[in-house]
Amino acid sequence: MSGDRAAADVRELNATRMKKLLRPFECGPIQLTGANDALYERHLMFDNVVDPLAVGPRERYEAVARSVRDILSQRWIRTEQTYDRENPKRVYYLSMEFLIGRSLASNVANLLLDPVMRQFTEEKGLDWLSLLEQEPDAGLGNGGLGRLAACFIESMATMQIPAMGYGLRYEYGIFRQAIRDGWQTEQPDNWLRYPDPWEVARPHEEVEVTLGCSFEVRGGALVVIPGEPSMLVGLPYDRPVVGYGGKTVNTLRLWAAAAPHSFDFQVFSAGDFVGALAERLTAESLTRVLYPDDSTSMGHGLRFIQEYFLVACSLADLVRRFRRNNDDWGVLPEKAAIQLNDTHPSLAVPELMRILLDEGRLGWDEAWDITRRTLAYTNHTLLPEALEKWPLRWFEVLLPRHLEIILEINHRLLGDVRSRFPHDEGRVGRVSLIEEGDVRKIRMANLAIVGSHSTNGVAAIHSNLLRTVTVKDLAEVFPERFSNKTNGVTPRRWLLLANPALAATITRAIGDGWITDLSQLERLKPLAGDQGFLSEVRAAKREAKIRFAEWLRSTSGVEIDPGTIFDSQVKRIHEYKRQLLNGLRVVALYNRLRQNPDLAMAPRTFFFAGKAAPAYRLAKIVIKLLNNLAGTIDGDPVVRGRMRVVFLPDYCVSLAEKLIPASDVSNQISTAGYEASGTSNMKFMMNGALTIGTRDGAAIEMSEAAGEENFFLFGLTADEVARSQSWYSPQWHYDNEPETRSALDLIFSGHFSRYEPGVFEPLRDTLLMHGDRYRHLADLTAYLDADRRLLELYADQDAWTRKAILNIAASGRFSSDRSIAEYAAEIWDAKPCPVR
Repeated sequence: MSGDRAAADVRELNATRMKKLLRPFECGPIQLTGANDALYERHLMFDNVVDPLAVGPRERYEAVARSVRDILSQRWIRTEQTYDRENPKRVYYLSMEFLIGRSLASNVANLLLDPVMRQFTEEKGLDWLSLLEQEPDAGLGNGGLGRLAACFIESMATMQIPAMGYGLRYEYGIFRQAIRDGWQTEQPDNWLRYPDPWEVARPHEEVEVTLGCSFEVRGGALVVIPGEPSMLVGLPYDRPVVGYGGKTVNTLRLWAAAAPHSFDFQVFSAGDFVGALAERLTAESLTRVLYPDDSTSMGHGLRFIQEYFLVACSLADLVRRFRRNNDDWGVLPEKAAIQLNDTHPSLAVPELMRILLDEGRLGWDEAWDITRRTLAYTNHTLLPEALEKWPLRWFEVLLPRHLEIILEINHRLLGDVRSRFPHDEGRVGRVSLIEEGDVRKIRMANLAIVGSHSTNGVAAIHSNLLRTVTVKDLAEVFPERFSNKTNGVTPRRWLLLANPALAATITRAIGDGWITDLSQLERLKPLAGDQGFLSEVRAAKREAKIRFAEWLRSTSGVEIDPGTIFDSQVKRIHEYKRQLLNGLRVVALYNRLRQNPDLAMAPRTFFFAGKAAPAYRLAKIVIKLLNNLAGTIDGDPVVRGRMRVVFLPDYCVSLAEKLIPASDVSNQISTAGYEASGTSNMKFMMNGALTIGTRDGAAIEMSEAAGEENFFLFGLTADEVARSQSWYSPQWHYDNEPETRSALDLIFSGHFSRYEPGVFEPLRDTLLMHGDRYRHLADLTAYLDADRRLLELYADQDAWTRKAILNIAASGRFSSDRSIAEYAAEIWDAKPCPVR
């Protein structure tokens, strides 16, 4: 059966289910006015216990979402029944983040119910887009790490791989970003303020987690009491992960922390009301927010406990599932593949050892062999400060048994290294799990590498630098464990759902097989010379730009011109991602127009979006600069209509789904050698934006796939950045490059901060006084030259669109389906298990 025919059959099946469930049903003994009502009306009335005529848009969204969940529930149950019956090898994906965005539109699309939903909303007089806006983005992640995890679990469901995601149910997410006087302000992101129609609480599957200390409230402060074990309870909440076609519905299980008892009744009765609730408040605070403020030791400590809580709950749960069908601990590696998404779940190494040693009563060698063959580790960073290291003292207080296990692992590791590399104590010190110093620390990346059978990077350059620089000594000890698995993104959300006009254009040209086999986009290459297809692709881009402009106006009141070039940089705000470099480019271009108002330059709107960590002062100053640029440029009549800067607050998946399809230009300008992969670059490419960027992360492989002539590459390479320590002088660039000097002088003159003198002095310090670690000034002139080439090409719309089509055609390599196929075959040894 062809892919198109199979998809059509599944679409018809799911449509039949939907129509049955939306048909009037018999209410039974309760006789309502009219006797019968549709499923939607039932949810509308019975879930809210109000007159359906009195409900608002939120209640209507919940009723529609619950109707869709009703449709997928049988398949969800059958998926789990199939796994229990077939007992296949399962993949367990542990991640501190799952940036899943909104679920309604995605679930409808993957269930192939779009036509039925359109008909239904028309009949009910519902505004589909307004319904979608009622759903908040799930506050379960922040950046590329979490979005990758979301793409991966969706791909696993689509490819019918038995899998389960494990994360934490953050009540307030990271934070809701607002901009006040140009500054980022952090506000609670209470995304669970209303009931979430997608999640299902499973209190009967709760897990108990023991810590080696207890906590008390004294004088309003939380005090740690060492040596007095305490207990937390992990409450699981399940969310469906719908594979395309609705054949498989896997599960994302999120853990919420709770106390064994609501409060101490005797303490309460004695009048200490706060103290009576201390246990509960302490426990629930654990999963209150994503990324506690790490500028304090308390914030660091909370993060440490969060990571152990995730690991302890998840391993207890998967082991319980494993033991339902398997009596032999020795087959665990044949039945479970546990993937650690970055260093955050590295405590899975000692936790699984603890379970096997203390509960399974296995010997050390057997337990170590099982642990190593079950666990695998994905590294996401080359930044030494991001490779987590936790104080050994914290293990002594909180996890003393785990410390014993870690010390024994380290003792055996160092003995092996000394025997293989005699008289190389430098190597011994570098591979050790313990970092010696004033404060002894456990190196979590080392622990993950030593305790697993696989370590992979997420782009070719990243994997190479990881192996040859970051953990060179460990890679030489375990060379067979290292590999590359370049990231990918799901085409269902990032093209089919996010860009319906372009998706329809592609489907008309080559059929819809690309939705589950993105490599089919290669068939678009010959169409890059077809004038009719060029016109259709241009029309799709225009439609996306108009759609974004209308959304922005309706939600924020900001008016933008869809006729301008949409030039975007959207990602977490960090020095190495170099939003500051982009800001310097904007200032240089602004200077050109001020000095020569008649200069021929296509009108452009520069979009920025992203959050800075609350304690990351310089990143917040960069946000301030970008917003001040926006205000000053907006108010300058010389450049009005020629260039515009817009900072979009509270960047999230839903915003990205609107902006990325509308963008003409994608800025991927990280300092070469610092970006692990980047996945926003893939989303832009898939949607026909052209990339201006450095040779870093996956952009290298993307330019190889599409041809460098279809990219605007510039700047130092990773090798040149590494060697530049000996020769780089930012002052030289200031002294010898007029546009660089003029841009910096304009910023430091107060032109963009007339009522806030000195506010940007920290930027002078980082760029000119402290060595410009991320080489902004080294790359600015090359960036401006690449920008010139970009504008020259844009003047020829046919040539521009041809390159856009060639980028789309080459993006098939960057599907998360391809990534997951490689993980499944080369790391997990996991096979599809069709649901029956």
